[in-house]
Amino acid sequence: MTTSPAFTFERQGIEMRFRRAALAERVWLTPSYVRVRLRGDELRGFTSLGDDDHIRIFFPDGDPESVEELRAAPNREYTPFAWGDDWLELEFAVHGDDGVAAPWAATAPLGSVAGVGGPRGSKVLVGRPDAWFLAGDETALPAIRRYVRAMDDAAVGRIVIEVADADADHEPAIDAPAGVAVEHVHRGGGAPASALTARLESLGTPDRPAGDVLGFIAAEQAIVRPGRALLLDRWNLDAAGVTVKGYWKRGETEYHAPH
Repeated sequence: MTTSPAFTFERQGIEMRFRRAALAERVWLTPSYVRVRLRGDELRGFTSLGDDDHIRIFFPDGDPESVEELRAAPNREYTPFAWGDDWLELEFAVHGDDGVAAPWAATAPLGSVAGVGGPRGSKVLVGRPDAWFLAGDETALPAIRRYVRAMDDAAVGRIVIEVADADADHEPAIDAPAGVAVEHVHRGGGAPASALTARLESLGTPDRPAGDVLGFIAAEQAIVRPGRALLLDRWNLDAAGVTVKGYWKRGETEYHAPH
């Protein structure tokens, strides 16, 4: 007898819109992780239905005179963290690189113009997973935090976050239910995703949570193979309930995560 899964993901379309906003607030959550708030009347009506949604943020140099000029600006994809009537919050890992997004988030003057495109559609969680397994580096924190918001008080599972080192100031807090263990692994001088890869590879079949497990793993592109090996091969999770993504690729500033 076949039983229905405890949860599914459903694709839902959202009208694609492009919005103009301005940098209104900046809060450093750790020395290398910053949350910014954009504000603007055009953000009214913004919504994001899926916890792993992606939107495109445009970072112009100055104040563009037209939508076309704004849309021609350098841009990157991010998961929206929170939003309200006329505001949108985003989180950025700042590694001191020479890209466009992290320096803008860290140093752009308040009032700087940004563009927001999307989301184009969402993968919406329907139902309640029996257990959760969420893992990623700093770039995955917005999606992981959003999944945590979807958990009820009785949720069980594990969250693993890779950060730079064991300094408590570098370990972002995750306010998960009591039954969801949160741990940080530290890459130190290792390559991105190296510590997370080692942790995933240390987990075997006996570590698999019972029931229908929602699995989400996102970090540097190198995490994809060990992530799939754990969730799909050793744990034999249903592929329909699993997401494994390279959110970024070392040495490629123009890399776009698959949707």
